[in-house]
Amino acid sequence: MSTPNLSAALERIEASPTTAMTDRASELREQGRDIISLSVGEPDFATPSHVIDAAKAALDAGDTKYTPVTGTAPLKRAAALHFQRDLGIATDPKSVIVTAGGKQAIFEALAATVSGGDEVIVPVPWWVSYPQMVRFCGGTVVPLDSHARDGFRFDPSALKALITSRTKWLLLNSPGNPTGAVFTAEMLRGIAEILRAHPHVMVLSDDIYAPLIYTGAPHATLAALCPGLADRVCTVSGVSKSHAMTGFRIGVATGPAWLIEAMGRLQSNSTGNPASISQAAAAAAFEGPQDFLVGWRERFRERRDLVVAAINAIPGLSTPVPEGAFYCFVGAAPLMDRFADDTALALHLLQHGVAVVAASAFGGKDGFRISFAADEAVLEEAMRRIAAALQE
Repeated sequence: MSTPNLSAALERIEASPTTAMTDRASELREQGRDIISLSVGEPDFATPSHVIDAAKAALDAGDTKYTPVTGTAPLKRAAALHFQRDLGIATDPKSVIVTAGGKQAIFEALAATVSGGDEVIVPVPWWVSYPQMVRFCGGTVVPLDSHARDGFRFDPSALKALITSRTKWLLLNSPGNPTGAVFTAEMLRGIAEILRAHPHVMVLSDDIYAPLIYTGAPHATLAALCPGLADRVCTVSGVSKSHAMTGFRIGVATGPAWLIEAMGRLQSNSTGNPASISQAAAAAAFEGPQDFLVGWRERFRERRDLVVAAINAIPGLSTPVPEGAFYCFVGAAPLMDRFADDTALALHLLQHGVAVVAASAFGGKDGFRISFAADEAVLEEAMRRIAAALQE
């Protein structure tokens, strides 16, 4: 049912289910309830001290004014360094745009290119905002199924079957939210082979979790592996997950010059420049020491193993081992005869003190996503509560 005075574009989308569950958990806490929130993707580690120092220095220097709309020159140089060093993508600072979080970069890329009738192929399970953004722009979401038995990786031949003359984008997210799936170099080369036969299809590669891979293998991304396709790949990254800077709201993207210019044109008429202090902090994050990530990865890997073992020990629940990011996508199909749907299951767990997000929010079903970006003791208690809630 439409609401008076709302645009048709806004009527096509819903609020993010992940933030809705997190907000609900906060409300219950304010009422005095003991709630463990595993619903939000946010590292619990402190922002590195050299990043904080850079933010303070910018404040002390009076860097509190407008900056160039698409980002400061120092941050664009730092972002270009990051793309080359960490993702293997050689790019010029002029081909970088700085946005208020990676989410804004993805939205701008889609909003600048997607019109009514355009199709966007999105692997399922997907991050909750991908389909909402496509629908807002008037595009059609084309799901590309993946399954737990395959580690939530899809065969490139499945992609080929979905491409039509109306296909505008393929969205890739590796390591993935909500599954933690990591796309191998071999898989990406198979995707590239198909795309070469369809030059009208662009690729949006969301690499925000690239530093958080637990296999020991280097991160693989399409623009680096197949530079011949780079003129139609937009790669998105940032500092939120890698440097525990979610509140700073800084994302970066690189891609063909025409697209970066178009995104900047949109940004100039919407938000304007990202926060000046956050940009100074992000430049320090990219240019400063990265060795702390070794310890962070090890802690996340240990937490992952704790949660995977606990989930797979609970009757009716199962999860593959995520190879990156900090999420488990939990299957609960054997339990669904007890619940109306997986939203009811998630609410049941919330009433027992653990906030998770229903799988249906991510295009899946019969399960839920949990974030293991929390202290080990907190995760152990959360697993105990989930087990107790499902034994009732």
